[in-house]
Amino acid sequence: MGLLAGAAYVGAGLGMWRRRPRLMLLGIVPALLVLLAILAALVGLLVNLGDLVAWATPFADGWAEVLRGLLRLGLALLVVVGFLVLTSVTFTAVTLTVGDPFYERIWVATETMLGGPVPDEGPSAWRSLGDSAVLVLLGLVTAVGVFAVGLLPVVGAVVGAGVGLVVSGRLLAGELLSRPLAARGMDRAARRELLRAHPGRVLGFGVATQACFLVPLGAVVVMPAAVVGATMLARDLLTRPESRADPARISR
Repeated sequence: MGLLAGAAYVGAGLGMWRRRPRLMLLGIVPALLVLLAILAALVGLLVNLGDLVAWATPFADGWAEVLRGLLRLGLALLVVVGFLVLTSVTFTAVTLTVGDPFYERIWVATETMLGGPVPDEGPSAWRSLGDSAVLVLLGLVTAVGVFAVGLLPVVGAVVGAGVGLVVSGRLLAGELLSRPLAARGMDRAARRELLRAHPGRVLGFGVATQACFLVPLGAVVVMPAAVVGATMLARDLLTRPESRADPARISR
């Protein structure tokens, strides 16, 4: 139930496209620029993937052609999955940093729409950059972990992809929730404690957002919506159960 409730905030954020399309279009600009850079890196990886895999598996040169092909195909898939996991996490951190003025306007508009004063506390620019750097590092560790899990025989690639989706979704949610929570004076430790108290909602929101990012151009369209959904979810987590905001309210 918590997973579905968390995922509902992604749909609520997408509803903002109907209510404030011009505002949401601002969020496309930094997302599109970062996505183009990632796509350029992916093309470079794919062009050189065969040589990279062959270089990493010289011990298989003497194997039968079928076995060598299966090994290198599986390894190539793992490299691509690891790259996607890493970039999916770093995409959020880099996009939020590059597009901070744009996403701040979306965040403020969402806070205003939901009612109450707009909080104005929060970390300094250097602290925000530090938080983004930590997320990038965690993304790198996750990508390495996905690669290691993927080495398991037979089911490795499937299990690795599943683990990568869940772990990167959780990291993604934490990064998106950092602004509305930090604006209320919560440091990293306090935010971590709050998110641990609501694992289902946080994971559902993060995995749903991550799944949308895997759709072609999904990251560009969903990124500003994810900022809206994260703002709503943050308010929800900080209120009593009987006064939680309805995530469908914004899309009416």
